[in-house]
Amino acid sequence: MLGIKLKELRELNGFVQRQIAALLEIDTAYISKMESGEKQLSRLHLKKLSAIYKVNEKELITLWMADKIIRLVDKEKIGKDAIVLALKEIENK
Repeated sequence: MLGIKLKELRELNGFVQRQIAALLEIDTAYISKMESGEKQLSRLHLKKLSAIYKVNEKELITLWMADKIIRLVDKEKIGKDAIVLALKEIENK
């Protein structure tokens, strides 16, 4: 989810991967893997990208967290049950 959004934002803003990699001081291959969902960025990189693309940081962090949750429960048979339980707990706090 996040990778797709970041690729879309990069293209809409007229950047190529090597430009974003240079701005983040990371390898171009890492940008490619991040956009394809193979690698995850740090929160610091998300903050920088939100400034580069002029988007709300909360939107990117929300996608980043959703990706983390999906990776955690994706192959678990009761993953959905765990998410529902966690949501209930969060709502009760």
